[in-house]
Amino acid sequence: MELNWLSRWQPQLLALLRIVAGLLFIEHATVKFFAFPIPFQIPGPLPTILVAAGVIELLAGILITVGLLTRLSAFIASGEMAIGYFMMHFSKGFWPVANQGEAAILFCFIFLYLAAAGPGAWSVDGARTRNAPIR
Repeated sequence: MELNWLSRWQPQLLALLRIVAGLLFIEHATVKFFAFPIPFQIPGPLPTILVAAGVIELLAGILITVGLLTRLSAFIASGEMAIGYFMMHFSKGFWPVANQGEAAILFCFIFLYLAAAGPGAWSVDGARTRNAPIR
C-alpha cells in the first residue's frame, strides 16, 4: 500500500516531531534543576558540566518547542547530545542498548535533522517569515 498521501502532511508532521522532541528535551532540564517529574540520579550539587547541559536543554528545548531560532537551537542541541553521548555513555560500552545511550543518539540526529529541515508548520520562525516585508 502506498503512503504517498502522507506527504501532504509533511510540514505538520515535522512540526509534531519538533514539538515532541523539544518538550522531551525540556524534561531533561527540569529533572536536573527542579527534580521534576523525578529526582535527578546524582545526589548533591550538580557538576558544572551538567549545569551547562541543563541550561542548553532548557533554553534550546523551549526555543525548539515554539519554533524560534529553530535551526540554530537544534544545531546546538545536536552537538550537546553528541558530546553527552561520548562523555556519559560510550565509556560504558560500545553498543548503545548496553550503555543506555539510545536517547542521546536519537536526540542528536533528530536535532541535526531539524537544523537542516527547519521548523515545519506552527512555528514562530514560520510566522516571522510570512510577516516579513517584501523587499
